[in-house]
Amino acid sequence: MQTFRVQALALLCLLLMAGGAGSGTLRVATFNVSMEGGNYVAKGVTPSGHELPAALSNSDHPQIRNIAEIIQRVRPDVLLLNEFDYDPDPQKGVYPFLQRYLAQGQPGAEPIDYPYFYQGSVNTGVDSGMDLDRDGVLSGTGNDAFGFGLYPGHYGMLLLSRFPIRYEDIRSFQHFLWKDMPDNLMADMRTDEGALWYPPDIQKRLRLSSKSHWDVPVTINGRTLHILASHPTPPVFDGPEDRNGRRNHDEIRLWVDYLSGEEEAHYIYDDAGGRGGLRGERFVIMGDLNASMEEGDARRESIAELLGHEAVRRGLIPTSDGGRANRADSPFSPTHTAAWGMRADYVIPSRQGWKVQDAGVFWPTRSDPLYRLVKNRRASSDHRLVWVDLELVD
Repeated sequence: MQTFRVQALALLCLLLMAGGAGSGTLRVATFNVSMEGGNYVAKGVTPSGHELPAALSNSDHPQIRNIAEIIQRVRPDVLLLNEFDYDPDPQKGVYPFLQRYLAQGQPGAEPIDYPYFYQGSVNTGVDSGMDLDRDGVLSGTGNDAFGFGLYPGHYGMLLLSRFPIRYEDIRSFQHFLWKDMPDNLMADMRTDEGALWYPPDIQKRLRLSSKSHWDVPVTINGRTLHILASHPTPPVFDGPEDRNGRRNHDEIRLWVDYLSGEEEAHYIYDDAGGRGGLRGERFVIMGDLNASMEEGDARRESIAELLGHEAVRRGLIPTSDGGRANRADSPFSPTHTAAWGMRADYVIPSRQGWKVQDAGVFWPTRSDPLYRLVKNRRASSDHRLVWVDLELVD
């Protein structure tokens, strides 16, 4: 896996201490930005993977400018972007976004600089060589890829940080095999006729993560923060076998076991061969988890276990007035993070190492002048940026 470090310009280094949270606090955030190839082609056109670099080729793309403005207004110190297409060459994606958009002040907002970033490879669009959807055709992409995607890197992830990333200690779980999770939900998945949905030869090779799972250590004032980043598959777009619902459940469960001590995490191995769970106490789980305890099609056991885990801090849930207004008939709407009406995106801090100061979802109401940034998917994304302010304590 490749990692890349942005070399900050001396002039912009002064911005490093001007975060979105108050003095002495850290603002962490996640944002599914919909910056994937399918967002930049006409309806009915199949994206090829060249679309995001083309959209980033100048500084004038309206959707990307709005995304940059949202980030500049919220000003996270550490930010995970879901659905930012991965390319092994950062000159095609990451650098243009940082330099042409985030480093340029958008209307009414100040530039923001992220001197450190991490973007690793993902399973989406990577040919599995197997007929995973059982349609009799080896398509190489789409439903037959290790993670649904129309080209390698589709729906990738990008972590941005104003604090140093310990690149040598990053753990990635892209290649972890689903079969190696004890009591996984894949093993007994069956067709309507009672046959195994995934025959033994497929179960031996199928990866768990639909994109990847990352543990990225960030150094903040001499302390280590573990960013646990992922984007589990949506628990839909399948059939009665519920292959995506089962996978979503187990992708979330990987973090549950990762936090639970050696007995539960002994089976976990990373892409470098390291074994076991979290190596520290201070962490934040971030990403579009595509699951809710109250709504949607996900199996709710694993998200309930994660949110109720003894290692995570409970209490303050990010909310917005815009979410409340978007689904006025839902009692859960203040916590929604997606326009289609569900809490899907999470920033979950550890119980140890923090005092939680504040939290929110960037979702202006229709009467707010900033509503233009979120009025529809073409304006920015069908998801909203979710943030939490944390004060580090010993």
